[in-house]
Amino acid sequence: MIGTIVNAAAVIGGALMGTLFHKAIAEKYKITIMQGIGLSVGLIGIQMALQTKNPLIVVASLVLGAIAGETIDIEAQLEKIGKYLESKIGSGRGDVAKAFVTASLIYCVGAMAIMGSIQDGLTGDSSILFVKSLLDGITSIILGSTLGIGVALSSIPVFLYQGAITLLSSYIQPLLKPTMVTEMTAVGGLLILGIGTNILGVTKLRVGNLLPGIIVAVIAAGLFPPA
Repeated sequence: MIGTIVNAAAVIGGALMGTLFHKAIAEKYKITIMQGIGLSVGLIGIQMALQTKNPLIVVASLVLGAIAGETIDIEAQLEKIGKYLESKIGSGRGDVAKAFVTASLIYCVGAMAIMGSIQDGLTGDSSILFVKSLLDGITSIILGSTLGIGVALSSIPVFLYQGAITLLSSYIQPLLKPTMVTEMTAVGGLLILGIGTNILGVTKLRVGNLLPGIIVAVIAAGLFPPA
């Protein structure tokens, strides 16, 4: 789990740096940098989404995923966790719950988290997660400088999520066909695009409630492989 440990540490380190030295970055730079991150996150999402070989699976996955997500109300559950953590550490600077939810979604949604964890668990090759750690660390500095210490708390779901996949990778990998990974990546890409537009302030999408769509995409791609 070395890749996951490094990734979680990068998130914590970046968030602490951003929080401690936020005054060194003028507000106008923070705003523009966050806009740049929002655009970059959106670009990554678009690139992932365009990998789909069956748009109908993507559409169906998001619809069914939204129904499941709204029923469970994942976004509200994440908010509760964030508020609980905020009550324990004090409000301080920034909205801890918002920082926790935003950062957690950015770091956990995506093929790099899943495939990197699988590769780390199966072969001990942490290269994908090392690259992800670098990207997450840089993002954490900026998010920490604007959203506060709550960004560091997102290292908890990163560690648990990626760590679980790494430990279970020997069981998961034989079940994941290339088509499943492709459609899962496409749906995840649209969710990342949604996160990007939220960062830009263009939308207020409840991305957390669309997360079940990733699971639906895996199942649908397995049931309806391309001809």
